[in-house]
Amino acid sequence: MTSRADTSGGHRPSPPATARSVDAYRDIIEALLRPLAARAVESVAVPSALGRQLADDIHAPVDLPVFRNSAMDGYAVRAESVVVTPVTLPLVGVVAAGAAGQTPLPPGAAMKVMTGAPIPPGADCVVPVEDVHSDNATVTVERGRTAGEFVREPGTDVRTGELLARAGTRLAPRHIAALAAVGLPNVPVFQPIRAAVITTGDELVAAGTPLRPGQIYNSNGIALAAALSANGVSVVSVEHSTDDPAKFRALLSTATKFADIVFTSGGVSKGDFEVVKDVLQPLGGEFGSIAVQPGGPQGLTVVNGVPVLSFPGNPVSTMVSFEVFARPMLRHIAGLPEVEIYEVPLRNAVRSPEGRRQFLRGQLVRDDAAAPGLHRRPTAVEVASGPGSHLIAAMAWADVLIDVPAEVTSLPVGAPVRVWSL
Repeated sequence: MTSRADTSGGHRPSPPATARSVDAYRDIIEALLRPLAARAVESVAVPSALGRQLADDIHAPVDLPVFRNSAMDGYAVRAESVVVTPVTLPLVGVVAAGAAGQTPLPPGAAMKVMTGAPIPPGADCVVPVEDVHSDNATVTVERGRTAGEFVREPGTDVRTGELLARAGTRLAPRHIAALAAVGLPNVPVFQPIRAAVITTGDELVAAGTPLRPGQIYNSNGIALAAALSANGVSVVSVEHSTDDPAKFRALLSTATKFADIVFTSGGVSKGDFEVVKDVLQPLGGEFGSIAVQPGGPQGLTVVNGVPVLSFPGNPVSTMVSFEVFARPMLRHIAGLPEVEIYEVPLRNAVRSPEGRRQFLRGQLVRDDAAAPGLHRRPTAVEVASGPGSHLIAAMAWADVLIDVPAEVTSLPVGAPVRVWSL
């Protein structure tokens, strides 16, 4: 969030010819992150597996349904006994859900059954309660049924050995329901990528602390942690360093022992107090300018075998950098749907600096004619805030990033633009 670490939000001159393109830099990051897909596997209890990614195919260990059972509250009969209706049959028993008995149904008789109760041997259909009259000794059937009606046969949902869920599936509530229904107590899942976050800057203080002159609240640590968690990553630590290199070096050393990837914010530009750059560049870190606005200054290092992605410190630059450079590959590894990118027309004109691919914060405009309660398709997009990389409160109104190509300097109202869902 430090303003001296990034001025990428204003209208800056065209980048030098050596500045990497957005796509080229993202390709480098994705190549660095791709090996993180080879994660360890652990067994977790099915009730705790929501949101986790399956490491193996799961096959049903039992049939579903497990046994013939009733689909209705009603009366189990032989279809041949109710061909002609109305007909009165003797009531010879009651079968509740969970009953273990297998008393056969005599010809020309009926047994009362509850939904989910076993169908007695000899019965081949169920007459719903709505179609009968009963005095507890006999039952009069007003409407006949054919063999198989309202009877659930074993394996009609899934058979033993059939594929229930594929490896790589990110488990949603519907998957948890199926796994529980076949009686699986545990499932093998990948351990999530573990990430550490380190923010930097003497001026940053924690929420709830009275601000002294020159201080601002540290939002980047909280924001990055939230973004990582929302994209399938386990955040193992969120720390803050002053501009003291020793402090940052100590935090980084600890982070690389427990995390698979480290994200830093601030200290990557050309100011006098660029602690991240000063510490990491001697370790082989590559720092330079990307042809993007906001988020031009970027850094990339591998420390103790752990990728360290260093973003600029202004809050919008930090968030846009994550969305554009890291989020797509992290979602791919986690088995989440790809970031949705599509075209909509602009509702207001846009100007953009030449040579920089600009990501403006945009708010979708929906079709007001759609029926209430229905998902309304976006009909246009309007800019939600100015280009300044400090306008984090304004970014809260955005639901997309407007992607303006580097070679475009202006777009009129109605021009089609690509938007990235946030």
